[in-house]
Amino acid sequence: MEGERKLAYINEPGKIPILLKFGIYIAEKKTGKKMEPARILAWYPKAALSSGILESMVAHDEEGLNKRILQLIRMQVSILVNCSFCIDMNGNEFEKQDISVEEVEVLQGTRNAEDVVTFTPQERIAIQYTKEQTNTPIDENISTIELMKHHFNERQFVIIVSTIAQVNYWARLIKGFGIPPAGFREDCSINGK
Repeated sequence: MEGERKLAYINEPGKIPILLKFGIYIAEKKTGKKMEPARILAWYPKAALSSGILESMVAHDEEGLNKRILQLIRMQVSILVNCSFCIDMNGNEFEKQDISVEEVEVLQGTRNAEDVVTFTPQERIAIQYTKEQTNTPIDENISTIELMKHHFNERQFVIIVSTIAQVNYWARLIKGFGIPPAGFREDCSINGK
């Protein structure tokens, strides 16, 4: 039925270990949403714990890499792998990072990047590198790598690559479970309309 919430492929376990319950409580308090990925991962506590640790290490505002560029990277991966939960979560409040609808359209591939002048040179190369690293197989474009090394120091390079990998990890996991969007945005297409 239209308008009815899609369910994940499997339900969360009836009993969740206390340590995981505590972690889920913190995640849900922080997000204000039911974190179905964490709940389903409770079937295998080792995976839940390691995933929680991975999530706690996410970069949000690092020297030379502000929240905007990191959100652009997260959004780009989410869109490329077509993970509706990830698009919903990583696209949430993109306007707060001064990401325009036109810039989102570039990430979606519906607008040419050259037509949008608001991206910085660092953002442009980070987005390009994100695309290449999210492709299957991974595109090891030497000219893009050299531009990355020109625009970012080694620490920033590691943060960008690990951010790309983290979102890819979550996207594959979430899509594998069939988890629908959590409702961070009313419009999960991130089209700004």
